[in-house]
Amino acid sequence: MTVKTAFPPASSLRALVAKIPGWGWQVGIAFAIYLIVSQLILAAYPEASPRLRFSLDPIITASVAIQIHVIGAISSFMIGLILLCAPKGFRLHKALGWTWVVSMAVTAISSFFITGLMGNNYSPIHALSAWTMIGLPFGIAAVRRRDIKKHRHTMTGMFVGAMVIAGLFSFLPGRLMWEIFFTA
Repeated sequence: MTVKTAFPPASSLRALVAKIPGWGWQVGIAFAIYLIVSQLILAAYPEASPRLRFSLDPIITASVAIQIHVIGAISSFMIGLILLCAPKGFRLHKALGWTWVVSMAVTAISSFFITGLMGNNYSPIHALSAWTMIGLPFGIAAVRRRDIKKHRHTMTGMFVGAMVIAGLFSFLPGRLMWEIFFTA
């Protein structure tokens, strides 16, 4: 007689976990950290109870550097989604790819004109901007060498790190994107 349990066998769990790509783990861990930090911030400031609403006033009143940064980041995110979801090698991939590289560079460069997270000093997130400026030429060089695997890995890594994970943390309570979507 076989006993059925509510949980699948450990071997099938291992197989399932092995199928999750590295970037999936990174995004999952970043999301968990985001939830914990958000809860800590909201617990420290109970008057900042979030309610969903949308206002462009925080961007309109922000500095030009922040406006350029936000436009570059949104452009990079949207173009990156298209590039990741569309079939590889489709007709517009090269043109959109170059547009994505330029918008990523604009986003990274504009970040060096933005301080405030840690007073008037650069924050650790600026290291990601520096890494992006180093990584973009490596991704371009890889595709020129016809090393598509390296190109895909480099560009996907930049998208996940700079657009998804850093973008997620731009929605922490008290930051600009939080103000756009969640403050009164």
